[in-house]
Amino acid sequence: MKIMKPYWIIILAAGILSQTAIAQPTCDKDDILYSDNFEDDLSNWVVEQGEGGTAKIIDGQLDIVDEKGCTIWFRHKLKSPVMIEYEATMVDKGGKRDRVSDLNCFWMAIDPEHPENIFADKSRGGRFPNYHPLRLYYVGYGGNDNSTTRFRRYPGGGERPMLPGHDLRDPEYMLEGNKTVKIQIVSDGGKIQYWRDGEIIYDFKDDNPYLEGWFAFRTVRSHLKLDNFKVYRLEE
Repeated sequence: MKIMKPYWIIILAAGILSQTAIAQPTCDKDDILYSDNFEDDLSNWVVEQGEGGTAKIIDGQLDIVDEKGCTIWFRHKLKSPVMIEYEATMVDKGGKRDRVSDLNCFWMAIDPEHPENIFADKSRGGRFPNYHPLRLYYVGYGGNDNSTTRFRRYPGGGERPMLPGHDLRDPEYMLEGNKTVKIQIVSDGGKIQYWRDGEIIYDFKDDNPYLEGWFAFRTVRSHLKLDNFKVYRLEE
Protein backbone atom coordinates (compact mmCIF):
# COMPACT_ATOMS: atom_id res chain seq x y z
CA MET A 1 0.00 0.00 0.00
CA LYS A 2 1.34 3.43 -0.96
CA ILE A 3 1.82 5.72 2.01
CA MET A 4 0.84 9.32 1.36
CA LYS A 5 3.23 12.05 2.53
CA PRO A 6 1.72 14.35 5.17
CA TYR A 7 1.65 17.51 3.05
CA TRP A 8 -1.03 19.02 5.29
CA ILE A 9 1.50 19.08 8.12
CA ILE A 10 3.94 21.03 5.95
CA ILE A 11 1.21 23.48 4.93
CA LEU A 12 0.07 23.95 8.53
CA ALA A 13 3.64 24.55 9.70
CA ALA A 14 4.22 27.08 6.93
CA GLY A 15 1.05 28.90 7.95
CA ILE A 16 2.14 29.07 11.57
CA LEU A 17 5.57 30.36 10.61
CA SER A 18 4.12 33.01 8.31
CA GLN A 19 2.03 34.37 11.17
CA THR A 20 4.93 34.56 13.61
CA ALA A 21 5.78 38.19 14.27
CA ILE A 22 9.43 39.17 14.04
CA ALA A 23 10.32 42.29 16.00
CA GLN A 24 12.05 45.04 14.06
CA PRO A 25 15.43 45.93 15.59
CA THR A 26 15.52 49.20 17.50
CA CYS A 27 18.44 51.01 19.12
CA ASP A 28 19.11 54.50 20.39
CA LYS A 29 22.09 56.85 20.28
CA ASP A 30 23.53 55.42 23.49
CA ASP A 31 24.03 52.11 21.68
CA ILE A 32 26.08 53.54 18.78
CA LEU A 33 29.57 52.08 18.42
CA TYR A 34 30.47 53.78 15.12
CA SER A 35 28.88 56.44 12.95
CA ASP A 36 29.80 58.02 9.62
CA ASN A 37 27.59 60.54 7.81
CA PHE A 38 30.19 61.08 5.06
CA GLU A 39 30.59 64.75 5.81
CA ASP A 40 34.39 64.87 5.84
CA ASP A 41 36.50 62.14 4.24
CA LEU A 42 36.82 58.39 3.73
CA SER A 43 39.34 57.79 6.50
CA ASN A 44 37.03 55.12 8.00
CA TRP A 45 37.03 53.14 4.77
CA VAL A 46 39.30 51.15 2.47
CA VAL A 47 38.32 51.26 -1.21
CA GLU A 48 39.01 48.31 -3.51
CA GLN A 49 37.79 49.27 -6.99
CA GLY A 50 38.49 48.35 -10.58
CA GLU A 51 39.83 50.72 -13.19
CA GLY A 52 37.48 53.48 -14.33
CA GLY A 53 35.38 53.67 -11.17
CA THR A 54 35.17 56.39 -8.54
CA ALA A 55 34.20 56.48 -4.87
CA LYS A 56 34.13 59.91 -3.25
CA ILE A 57 32.14 62.16 -0.97
CA ILE A 58 29.69 64.43 -2.80
CA ASP A 59 27.17 66.61 -0.93
CA GLY A 60 27.54 64.68 2.31
CA GLN A 61 27.11 61.23 0.79
CA LEU A 62 29.40 58.45 -0.36
CA ASP A 63 28.93 58.53 -4.13
CA ILE A 64 30.06 55.41 -6.04
CA VAL A 65 30.17 55.23 -9.82
CA ASP A 66 31.54 51.85 -10.79
CA GLU A 67 32.82 50.23 -13.97
CA LYS A 68 34.40 46.88 -13.05
CA GLY A 69 33.54 46.15 -9.42
CA CYS A 70 33.84 47.96 -6.11
CA THR A 71 34.17 46.83 -2.49
CA ILE A 72 34.48 49.46 0.25
CA TRP A 73 35.49 48.06 3.64
CA PHE A 74 34.76 49.65 6.98
CA ARG A 75 38.15 49.78 8.70
CA HIS A 76 36.99 48.60 12.10
CA LYS A 77 36.50 44.93 12.87
CA LEU A 78 33.04 44.21 14.28
CA LYS A 79 32.06 41.69 16.93
CA SER A 80 28.63 40.19 17.55
CA PRO A 81 26.10 41.22 18.77
CA VAL A 82 25.74 44.27 16.53
CA MET A 83 23.35 45.92 14.11
CA ILE A 84 24.62 47.69 10.99
CA GLU A 85 22.41 50.41 9.53
CA TYR A 86 22.68 52.70 6.51
CA GLU A 87 20.69 54.46 3.79
CA ALA A 88 21.20 53.75 0.11
CA THR A 89 19.96 55.22 -3.15
CA MET A 90 20.45 53.70 -6.61
CA VAL A 91 20.79 56.62 -9.00
CA ASP A 92 18.73 56.43 -12.20
CA LYS A 93 19.13 59.72 -14.05
CA GLY A 94 20.46 58.65 -17.41
CA GLY A 95 24.12 58.37 -16.48
CA LYS A 96 26.42 55.79 -18.04
CA ARG A 97 26.21 53.48 -15.02
CA ASP A 98 22.71 54.36 -13.80
CA ARG A 99 21.44 50.79 -14.33
CA VAL A 100 19.81 50.24 -10.87
CA SER A 101 21.49 47.00 -9.85
CA ASP A 102 23.65 45.50 -7.12
CA LEU A 103 23.11 47.13 -3.75
CA ASN A 104 25.28 44.45 -2.15
CA CYS A 105 27.21 43.97 1.08
CA PHE A 106 29.52 41.65 3.02
CA TRP A 107 29.59 41.36 6.80
CA MET A 108 31.49 39.39 9.44
CA ALA A 109 34.09 38.85 6.72
CA ILE A 110 37.38 37.10 7.47
CA ASP A 111 40.24 36.19 5.13
CA PRO A 112 41.27 32.64 6.16
CA GLU A 113 44.78 33.40 4.89
CA HIS A 114 45.01 36.54 7.05
CA PRO A 115 42.35 36.18 9.78
CA GLU A 116 43.55 39.19 11.74
CA ASN A 117 43.78 41.60 8.80
CA ILE A 118 41.24 41.66 5.97
CA PHE A 119 43.40 44.29 4.23
CA ALA A 120 46.55 42.16 3.95
CA ASP A 121 45.64 40.96 0.46
CA LYS A 122 46.23 43.92 -1.87
CA SER A 123 45.34 42.02 -5.05
CA ARG A 124 41.52 41.85 -4.91
CA GLY A 125 40.97 45.15 -6.73
CA GLY A 126 37.17 45.03 -6.62
CA ARG A 127 36.90 41.95 -8.87
CA PHE A 128 34.08 39.80 -7.46
CA PRO A 129 35.66 36.31 -7.82
CA ASN A 130 38.59 37.49 -5.69
CA TYR A 131 36.23 37.66 -2.69
CA HIS A 132 34.91 34.12 -2.99
CA PRO A 133 37.66 32.61 -0.78
CA LEU A 134 36.62 34.82 2.15
CA ARG A 135 34.45 33.61 5.02
CA LEU A 136 31.46 35.93 5.33
CA TYR A 137 27.75 36.66 5.02
CA TYR A 138 26.62 38.24 1.75
CA VAL A 139 23.47 39.81 0.37
CA GLY A 140 23.24 40.66 -3.31
CA TYR A 141 20.17 42.92 -3.35
CA GLY A 142 18.86 43.54 -6.86
CA GLY A 143 21.73 41.73 -8.57
CA ASN A 144 21.93 40.41 -12.12
CA ASP A 145 20.43 43.57 -13.62
CA ASN A 146 17.92 43.83 -10.78
CA SER A 147 16.43 40.37 -11.30
CA THR A 148 17.62 38.53 -8.14
CA THR A 149 18.09 39.18 -4.44
CA ARG A 150 20.22 36.54 -2.72
CA PHE A 151 21.67 35.68 0.68
CA ARG A 152 24.73 33.48 0.97
CA ARG A 153 26.96 32.22 3.75
CA TYR A 154 30.49 31.84 2.38
CA PRO A 155 32.40 29.16 4.36
CA GLY A 156 35.81 30.21 2.98
CA GLY A 157 37.75 28.30 0.36
CA GLY A 158 35.74 29.49 -2.64
CA GLU A 159 32.40 27.74 -2.14
CA ARG A 160 29.24 29.90 -2.28
CA PRO A 161 26.31 27.73 -1.17
CA MET A 162 22.80 29.15 -1.12
CA LEU A 163 19.56 27.77 0.29
CA PRO A 164 16.65 27.68 -2.21
CA GLY A 165 14.54 30.02 -0.08
CA HIS A 166 17.31 32.63 -0.15
CA ASP A 167 17.08 33.18 -3.93
CA LEU A 168 14.33 35.81 -4.30
CA ARG A 169 13.02 36.90 -7.69
CA ASP A 170 9.70 38.63 -7.03
CA PRO A 171 9.50 42.34 -7.99
CA GLU A 172 8.81 43.31 -4.38
CA TYR A 173 12.40 42.33 -3.50
CA MET A 174 14.05 44.36 -6.26
CA LEU A 175 15.47 47.89 -6.35
CA GLU A 176 13.75 51.11 -7.34
CA GLY A 177 15.74 53.88 -8.94
CA ASN A 178 16.14 57.16 -7.03
CA LYS A 179 14.40 55.73 -3.95
CA THR A 180 16.30 55.88 -0.64
CA VAL A 181 16.01 52.70 1.41
CA LYS A 182 17.15 51.99 4.95
CA ILE A 183 19.08 48.74 5.37
CA GLN A 184 19.50 47.11 8.79
CA ILE A 185 21.67 44.03 9.30
CA VAL A 186 21.57 42.09 12.57
CA SER A 187 24.39 39.79 13.65
CA ASP A 188 23.37 38.56 17.09
CA GLY A 189 25.02 35.22 17.75
CA GLY A 190 23.21 32.75 15.51
CA LYS A 191 20.46 35.24 14.60
CA ILE A 192 21.28 36.73 11.22
CA GLN A 193 18.79 39.19 9.73
CA TYR A 194 18.58 41.59 6.80
CA TRP A 195 15.90 44.30 6.89
CA ARG A 196 14.81 46.78 4.22
CA ASP A 197 12.66 49.77 5.26
CA GLY A 198 11.36 47.92 8.30
CA GLU A 199 10.54 44.73 6.39
CA ILE A 200 12.45 41.55 7.15
CA ILE A 201 13.93 40.09 3.96
CA TYR A 202 16.12 37.35 5.48
CA ASP A 203 15.85 35.75 8.91
CA PHE A 204 18.52 33.04 9.18
CA LYS A 205 19.44 30.85 12.14
CA ASP A 206 23.13 29.94 11.94
CA ASP A 207 24.12 26.99 14.13
CA ASN A 208 27.79 27.85 13.63
CA PRO A 209 27.70 31.65 13.41
CA TYR A 210 30.41 34.05 12.35
CA LEU A 211 30.90 36.19 15.44
CA GLU A 212 33.44 38.72 14.19
CA GLY A 213 34.76 40.23 11.00
CA TRP A 214 34.59 43.23 8.68
CA PHE A 215 31.72 44.93 6.85
CA ALA A 216 31.82 46.18 3.26
CA PHE A 217 29.60 47.86 0.72
CA ARG A 218 29.72 46.04 -2.61
CA THR A 219 28.52 46.93 -6.11
CA VAL A 220 29.39 46.59 -9.80
CA ARG A 221 28.59 48.69 -12.87
CA SER A 222 26.22 50.97 -10.99
CA HIS A 223 25.77 54.45 -9.52
CA LEU A 224 25.08 54.29 -5.79
CA LYS A 225 24.78 56.86 -2.99
CA LEU A 226 25.23 55.88 0.68
CA ASP A 227 24.61 57.83 3.86
CA ASN A 228 24.01 57.69 7.63
CA PHE A 229 26.11 54.61 8.35
CA LYS A 230 25.89 53.39 11.94
CA VAL A 231 26.90 50.35 13.95
CA TYR A 232 24.93 49.69 17.12
CA ARG A 233 25.80 47.48 20.06
CA LEU A 234 23.03 44.99 20.82
CA GLU A 235 22.40 43.57 24.27
CA GLU A 236 23.87 40.12 24.87
